[in-house]
Amino acid sequence: MFIQFFEELKSAGLPVSVREYLTLMEALDVDLAGKRVEDFYFLARATLVKDESNLDKFDRVFGHTFNGLDLMSEVATTDIPEEWLRKLTEKHLSEEEKKLIESMGGFEKLMETLQKRLEEQKERHQGGNKWIGTGGTSPFGAYGYNPEGIRIGQDGSRHRRAVKVWDKREFKDLDDTVELGTRNIKVALKRLRKFARTGAADELDLDNTIKSTAHKGLLDIQMRPERRNSVKVLLFFDIGGSMDDHIRVCEELFSAAKTEFKVMEYFYFHNCLYEFVWKNNHRRHTERINTMDVLHKYPSDYKVIFIGDASMSPYEITYPGGSVEHWNEEAGNVWLKRVTDLYQKAVWLNPVREKHWDYTHSIGMMKELFDQRMYPLTLEGMDSAMKELVR
Repeated sequence: MFIQFFEELKSAGLPVSVREYLTLMEALDVDLAGKRVEDFYFLARATLVKDESNLDKFDRVFGHTFNGLDLMSEVATTDIPEEWLRKLTEKHLSEEEKKLIESMGGFEKLMETLQKRLEEQKERHQGGNKWIGTGGTSPFGAYGYNPEGIRIGQDGSRHRRAVKVWDKREFKDLDDTVELGTRNIKVALKRLRKFARTGAADELDLDNTIKSTAHKGLLDIQMRPERRNSVKVLLFFDIGGSMDDHIRVCEELFSAAKTEFKVMEYFYFHNCLYEFVWKNNHRRHTERINTMDVLHKYPSDYKVIFIGDASMSPYEITYPGGSVEHWNEEAGNVWLKRVTDLYQKAVWLNPVREKHWDYTHSIGMMKELFDQRMYPLTLEGMDSAMKELVR
């Protein structure tokens, strides 16, 4: 299995050497990884990955090779900040969700019950429908199911129904070196072009050189600025959670955009735009960028493209404190309105199939915020989005 792991890392393009593989084997011989798969994951990553840009590739190969092994043998514990126990409002469940399971009496009751359970419970619990633990249908814990649940100690979502997420989840930067299976995305992006000759005169102007030489009777070399695509683009990528299902197509879009646009900036966010964004997912808690600084730095002539599935709790869009990961002082729709007011050319690309959009209330809300300028992340959808941006 280890040899297969090494070979698949090489096939995925990671620059791993035999010496590094032997170092990993030596570390295993002296039991540095202990008995936990999670410890082996971190040991292998530290031994075999030399550059952060390869972390996502490594994780995908690791997950494929060791599929089925439990990476989290213990449930993480965490302190819940008191501010999270404030009442927000009653969660807007769809009729289908209401029929699926009876709620516990609304968001306030849910938070009060969680606080009580935390005080009462003294040990880890597996399964069941009451205690904080793993599995089961309790609204508190991990790896179970409850549409009004609070996820505690789980490395990722399974049913994606939690109202709040207490874990610090690790998101991955998009890999901009992915080779496209087709040229469709690049072809669609080519619609977003506006050529101009600006900057230093560093390109030979052959026609004017011939004319000037003939006129003066001696060689007179004429130079001109290179003809470039003058369109400037801001990309905002939703990352993590339900967007994990769409990593591949987002990487293809990212890769194509980097080759097509000379002036392009990108930022990451999670679910909805709030007061900060980031450029490095591994440092997103320590290297945050103020969203207002972004709006001040990049003028209104930029074309703005949001890429995300817009699938979230309505709280995250409409209420202060609605974010699943932090206490946001202003609602997400306030920040999105600031963006659409400043950038008249802004669209949203959604990787979810358009026929499923009506099943998720938040998608309709986001589409309305963008004045119906939401398009499916398909060739036809991208073509329509590019036409909208060049209008």
